[in-house]
Amino acid sequence: MKSIIAAGFLLGCAQGAIAGPYANVEANTSYFGNDYLGTVTEAHAGYEGEVGEDGSWYIQAGPAFVSQDGEDLETEFSGKAGVGYNISEDVNVYAEYSWISGDELGSAVKTGVTYSF
Repeated sequence: MKSIIAAGFLLGCAQGAIAGPYANVEANTSYFGNDYLGTVTEAHAGYEGEVGEDGSWYIQAGPAFVSQDGEDLETEFSGKAGVGYNISEDVNVYAEYSWISGDELGSAVKTGVTYSF
C-alpha cells in the first residue's frame, strides 16, 4: 500500500515536467601559482528536469579519472546535483553540490548567478 501511495505522489509531481537523460564529460585542472597540481576528468551520465515554469534540477554521476602532479592516473567515483531558478528573463540563480570518492570523501558547494544578454 505504501508503494502505491508513493508511486501516485511521484507521478503527481511529474505532471508537466520535461526531463531527460544526458552525458557530460568535464575536465578541471588545478594550479597553485605556476605549479601544476593535477587534473580531474569526469565522465558522467545524468538526468535533468524542470520544476514549475522557472526552475530546473539535475543529478549526474560516474567515473572520475584523477591525475595528481602528472603522476599515476587513479579512478574514483564522483557526482553532482544541482538546482536553478530563473528570477527574471535574463537572470538565473543556481546551486550545485559535488562529491568525489578517494582516500577521504571530498565535497563542495557552488552557487552563482548567470546573466544572459
